[in-house]
Amino acid sequence: MNGRFHSREFKIQLCQQVESGEKRPAQLCREHKIAESSLLKWRKEYQARGEVAFTPREPTEIPSEKLGYEAKIAELERFCGQLALENSV
Repeated sequence: MNGRFHSREFKIQLCQQVESGEKRPAQLCREHKIAESSLLKWRKEYQARGEVAFTPREPTEIPSEKLGYEAKIAELERFCGQLALENSV
């Protein structure tokens, strides 16, 4: 990975150019010096998500096991606080 960052607007623009037939994928890759695999990945996401592509996905549901972990962590933190108080006395 070369560490280049491409904006959301740039990715959408390239995907739209390919979809409309304005330019071919290989031509865009040469012009912008990007790998064809990157463009292919962008196109797949654009086809799947449309205009909201390249934005963070919202979690639809918190897994129940995560809720269980959070409750256990809260319980352990209370216990640690209790022990710290007892030790200080």
